[in-house]
Amino acid sequence: MGIATENAATIAILLIAVGILGWGYYRAKPFGKLGIIAWLQSVSLMAPWLIFFGLFAAGLYLNLVSILFLLVASAGLYIFLGNQLRAAGQDEALRERIESMLKSSEDLDATGEKPAENFTNSEPSISVPLPANRPADVLPIPSEDLKMIQGIFGIDTFFATETISYQNGAIFKGNLRGEPGKVYARLAAELQQRLGERYRLFMVPNQEDKPVVIVLPSSNDPQPLTLSQKVLALVLLLATIATTFEMGGLFLNFDFFNNTSRFGEILPFSLGIWAVLLAHEIGHQVLAKRHNVRFSWPFFIPAWQLGSFGALNRFESLLPNRQVLFDVAFAGPAAGGVISLGMLLVGLVLSHQGSLFQVPSEFFKGSILVGSLARVVLGSALQQPLVDVHPLTIIGWLGLLLTAINLMPAGQLDGGRVVQAIYGRKIAGRTTVATLIVLALTSFVNPLALYWALAIVFLQRNLERPSLNELTEPDDARAALGLLALFLMLATLIPFAPSFAGRLGIGG
Repeated sequence: MGIATENAATIAILLIAVGILGWGYYRAKPFGKLGIIAWLQSVSLMAPWLIFFGLFAAGLYLNLVSILFLLVASAGLYIFLGNQLRAAGQDEALRERIESMLKSSEDLDATGEKPAENFTNSEPSISVPLPANRPADVLPIPSEDLKMIQGIFGIDTFFATETISYQNGAIFKGNLRGEPGKVYARLAAELQQRLGERYRLFMVPNQEDKPVVIVLPSSNDPQPLTLSQKVLALVLLLATIATTFEMGGLFLNFDFFNNTSRFGEILPFSLGIWAVLLAHEIGHQVLAKRHNVRFSWPFFIPAWQLGSFGALNRFESLLPNRQVLFDVAFAGPAAGGVISLGMLLVGLVLSHQGSLFQVPSEFFKGSILVGSLARVVLGSALQQPLVDVHPLTIIGWLGLLLTAINLMPAGQLDGGRVVQAIYGRKIAGRTTVATLIVLALTSFVNPLALYWALAIVFLQRNLERPSLNELTEPDDARAALGLLALFLMLATLIPFAPSFAGRLGIGG
């Protein structure tokens, strides 16, 4: 029965991997040569991990030198494909520009208007008709401002055909005439020149995935934290410091708050967890500052079992595009994950007979990633009931777990923001629902999953607000990094099947 279950699980994982690759190819194929090269870039970045785990599942164990060789070869192939992509992209951009010019010429000839080059230096005067059942005075934007806003549109940027009242601003439907990033930059600059900082211009897809322009007053911009919110952040910081101390005591089999004199013993554990947490938050803040966006103070979530579940943050300014959303969201788990993985590997290398900690070999069955790396480094030692490990092994594993939890693709978690940046709000909404369902099912086995599901539902379930230019997607390198992060998240959180772990020599 165990072997049959194990084989079924292996086949299921293989089918999921093939399905993901097939879905990526399906998304890339409509873009022709550019899409295929971009897809191959993603495959090249994922290949070392797929080869490693595939061979591992077959009972073949690569040493660290072989793993490094795979990573170097993958990086070289990725760079080569990137050069090919840039060269092909230049040819494609030139072709699209010529086609766009020809199409614009045909449109103008059909309407009997002058060619575009005859009025590029003059301000376009375009009438934006309102719906027949909506009088003009319903629009919340003053008529003088509305006329100036209408004047920013042009036949060579965004040809507006309809104006609809929306909140305290307006939605402009029409036809996009050009590359979204360049069109947005022209429209936003023109709006600022005419009306200063009074309004913000958004370019987003509507429910039919057609581009629309939304103009809202700047009073809708995100606001900085209030004094009471900052006080709450400080209280949660102190509570998290306390729970990291208690977590260290639990690993050493004593209650810290009843044995505060043993503070020195648990301090290394607390500092290790805080190294991961601070690296995570610094990563966010550094990239936010680089892109000139404001990112709030962290609201740390204390947890007795792990010390902390990470931190919640929110953007305090509008994001210019989805690339910035990706960079800021990805930087935190990237920094924390690198620190955690480094501590885990160093801890495994330093582990020897007589190390400070003895952990059950079952410990390494709880994570495919941690168990695989431990099997490569520690070898047959994992077949013993108890395994001697260096403390850095424990701290690194906890850091990877915290990073993986925050990379779950839900709401305003880092993983949810990464998915929203790469695939858009529709896909991000679906992955949020899927993540909550998985957590609800997992809670029957692990109560921590229910705790985190409730935290998402009450604190982080909403998606991030749209960026100013929601149409331009992040480049393929960022998409590949996002897929890699999500893959490592799954490899960290998914445990080995007991029989499969036994075949690999993990556990007695």
